[in-house]
Amino acid sequence: MDQSVIITGGAQGIGRRIALTLAERGAAVCIADNNEARARDVAAEIEKLKGRAIYSVCDVARTADCERAVTATLEAFGGLTGLINNAAIFSTLTMRPFWEIPEAEWMAVMDVNLSGVWRFARAALPALRKAKDSAIVNMSSSTVMMGRQNYAHYVSSKAGVIGLTRAMAREVGELGIRVNAITPGPVITEIPRASVTDAQRQALVAAQSLKRQGQPEDIATVVAFLLSPDSRFITGQTINVDGGMMHL
Repeated sequence: MDQSVIITGGAQGIGRRIALTLAERGAAVCIADNNEARARDVAAEIEKLKGRAIYSVCDVARTADCERAVTATLEAFGGLTGLINNAAIFSTLTMRPFWEIPEAEWMAVMDVNLSGVWRFARAALPALRKAKDSAIVNMSSSTVMMGRQNYAHYVSSKAGVIGLTRAMAREVGELGIRVNAITPGPVITEIPRASVTDAQRQALVAAQSLKRQGQPEDIATVVAFLLSPDSRFITGQTINVDGGMMHL
C-alpha cells in the first residue's frame, strides 16, 4: 500500500485502530488529534512495528490546526493520498432530551463533528488533488438511521456528515477523488462510557443480526478498503457497519 494518510481523532478508540491497520498495510500515517500525549504514543506504537508515522496536535474546530497537519504530512511523506475524518465529540456527552441541551454544547458538537469534516477536507484538498488516486472517508454513525434518543446534537451532526459526503463526492469526482462515509454501529473501545450500562450493551447486541460486539478493527478494515484501489469505482456512498442492526 503506497499511501500517506491523515486520521483525525487518531489517538484513541476507532481512530487508533484505523491508524494501526493502515500502517500494518504499508501506509504512512499522520495522527491528527488534540491529545498530544496519546497521539505521540500511537505514532511511537506504529514506529515500533516498523511503520511510518507522525503526529500533529490538531483541533478540527481550528482551520490553522488542520492546515498545519496537512503541511506536516507533506513534509514528512512527500504527499497525501487519503483523509479519514474521524474526530468527533461523543463519549463525553450527557444523554438528555434535545430541549435540555445547552446551546454552547450543541454548537460545539456541530463545530467538531460536522464543520470539522468540511474544514479538514478543505485544507487537504490541494494535496489530495495532486495524488494519482486519492480518497476521503468520513465517519458518520448508524444512530442517524435509528434516530437514537437523547443524543439529538450528535445524531444531527452525523446526519450532516452523510449529506456533506454526497455533496463533496459530486464536486471532487472530476478531480479523481473519491468520498465515502461509514456509519458504524455500537463499537467497544477503551474509551469509558459511563452512560451505557452492561444491560444496554447486551440489548444492542441482541438487536443485531450478528450476535457479538463490534470491534474497532471491524471499522478499520472497511476504511482500508475505501482507501484502496479495490474501491476505485465507489464514491458518494454510505456503508453501514453495524452487525446487521439496521437493514437498509
